[in-house]
Amino acid sequence: MSGLKTLLKRFQSECETSDQHEDPELRSHYYKSMHGAAYNAVLELFSSSEYEVISESKERGEITVRKNGTPRLFIVATVITVRPLETAVDFKVSADKGKIFGTYTVLKAQIRHYYQKLNTQLAKVK
Repeated sequence: MSGLKTLLKRFQSECETSDQHEDPELRSHYYKSMHGAAYNAVLELFSSSEYEVISESKERGEITVRKNGTPRLFIVATVITVRPLETAVDFKVSADKGKIFGTYTVLKAQIRHYYQKLNTQLAKVK
């Protein structure tokens, strides 16, 4: 049954991080940062021409982005203050169209890429 579950997951068109995710790579990341600094670092991830910021709300800590190119992605980034100097960052990435070999691995790689960039800019909470 586990093999079938893994195969079906490969063809999912969205990938999301959370605190209790079964995959350790897709667990929420926590940073030693004020909300504003973490929010700006996440917003900077999407400053290149391949991204189009659709909406942003600093008060809610939510950034909605469309990634043009292949594959075309829709991204929601959430920045939440947990405690003073502790901020959580989560991503939800979905694809407009599927691929023959599945899109889940591409979406997961995209999230890992965002977290790697943030890890160079912000200090992680241990």
